[in-house]
Amino acid sequence: MAAEDLEHNVDLVCEGGGVKGIGLAGAYSVLEERGYRPVNVAGTSAGAITAALIAAGYSADELKEIVFGMDFRRFEDKSWEDRIPLAGVPLSILLTNGIYKGEAFLEWIRGLLAEKNVYTFADLRADWDEPKFESRLQVIASDISSRQLLVLPRDAEVLGSRWDALEVATAVRMSMSIPIFFETVRVPNPKTNHEHVIVDGGMLSNYPVWLFDRADGKAPRWPTFGLLLVEPDPKVPITERIPKPEHAPRGARGLVTLLSSMVHTMMEAHDRLYVEKAEYARTIPIPTLGVHTTEFDITHDRAQALYDSGRDAATAFLDTWNFEAYIAEFRTGKEQSRREDIAHELEKTAVA
Repeated sequence: MAAEDLEHNVDLVCEGGGVKGIGLAGAYSVLEERGYRPVNVAGTSAGAITAALIAAGYSADELKEIVFGMDFRRFEDKSWEDRIPLAGVPLSILLTNGIYKGEAFLEWIRGLLAEKNVYTFADLRADWDEPKFESRLQVIASDISSRQLLVLPRDAEVLGSRWDALEVATAVRMSMSIPIFFETVRVPNPKTNHEHVIVDGGMLSNYPVWLFDRADGKAPRWPTFGLLLVEPDPKVPITERIPKPEHAPRGARGLVTLLSSMVHTMMEAHDRLYVEKAEYARTIPIPTLGVHTTEFDITHDRAQALYDSGRDAATAFLDTWNFEAYIAEFRTGKEQSRREDIAHELEKTAVA
């Protein structure tokens, strides 16, 4: 591959965040306009959805059409036990570890991938020299039965499957299994007779921007860009990031919204604390404008504002991005850490 062919190559990592993933589509539209070509793509939860569609060949315009034509409420498919008065929600959580089945989502993403002739990871096989993984798409999931992070299809053998036989839609469904909100995905391993219980990848890594880094520590041939969903003011406490009682749904749905919002907020915070300077330097931080993870009734105007937020964030990032400067600063052996910066910020906040 000639040097000029590599100029606009990029590896792309998309953070999870439920409905807030609309911002990811906005950011990607600017990357595409600037001529960037995703070589390897990865994501967690909503980020896995975006990553899978990009890897399958969907353009930015097609992604926007999907996002704005989507009725998120269709994914709230209830099991039989959910329809039992009073006892439905607790019984559903007890029996299936989630309120909604996730089958409506699975069929939706399966249909979109089929339109691009993508079924298993074999259809996304890496086709260039020196591939980082056998598939150009990697999806993050959490195996709580084995207590380990899964990078699929790389870790497909853990589940007793060949990497190229694993269905892409199923892997994405695993990654977006928001605890309590969606049922867990259970995968029996025919080789070990162990049943793997899979939940949202954000439980262990919601922002795996490190995934495509070279194992030998050498400088990359092209950059990795991370799409990170952030609060407009990162100092806002968790109590302000869940639906207010007067605006939240009542009854069982309200309980599910409350619990799932708290869980996902904590998952987002997990990687935030460890985003080092070298990682933040290649991060496009997308303000989420207060949109909640499971805000399935989001209005068109609110969705448009979030999409535009992604576009604005990507534009601001690319206007100052310099790959050579990044390599010189962060890939030459210099020690870098954001901990001192964070400490200074906390000191300033305390003084204020």
